Amino acid sequence: MSRLHFPVTALGPGQRVGLWFQGCSLRCPGCISVDTWDASLGGTTIAELLGAIEPLVPDASGLTVSGGEPFEQPAALAEVLRFWRRRSAASILVFTGYEIEDVAPWLGRNPGLVDGLMTGPYRSGLGQTIAMRGSDNQRLHKLTPLGQEFGAFDRPLTPADRTLDVMFDEDGSAWFAGIPARGDFARLRRALSAAGHDVQMSDSIRSLAQ
Repeated sequence: MSRLHFPVTALGPGQRVGLWFQGCSLRCPGCISVDTWDASLGGTTIAELLGAIEPLVPDASGLTVSGGEPFEQPAALAEVLRFWRRRSAASILVFTGYEIEDVAPWLGRNPGLVDGLMTGPYRSGLGQTIAMRGSDNQRLHKLTPLGQEFGAFDRPLTPADRTLDVMFDEDGSAWFAGIPARGDFARLRRALSAAGHDVQMSDSIRSLAQ
């Protein structure tokens, strides 16, 4: 696991539990989450993870899973989603860099576990004009009746969609959940520097702030 946070408001409707898997072999150029690529980091047990999720369930509007690449840990992903299904009637949204054909075997073995699925790699050379997409090649699949609620994001991007959740760790470092516009972090760095702050960015953020 890379991160677990509640509430996340920028990745699906309502106030959602956000879970980021650690490890991704796709490594899309320009990815905002370079820190989640290394599979050797962020080790935890399923029991510890489920124990951390459980107290968040009653107040959550749903679960959003991203990464990293969730489908590169297929057994762990299935176990987490089954746990959620046993404890909540709220929706599950999963982001993957794979195409739906690539993950179809997993979906066939685990029917009904995913309500909404966003597929496709991030392509920095393509447009970013559709809601809740990093690039316009990405496709939203509504896989269950509950997943129809994600149909609200099958539309052009609006200024209201340009939101990010900001979280602070105990050491004072900040991290972001959501889908930034290109250039957002460059503007943030300039604004903070102009205000006299010493800005140090991780490699994942720095690549977007050139």
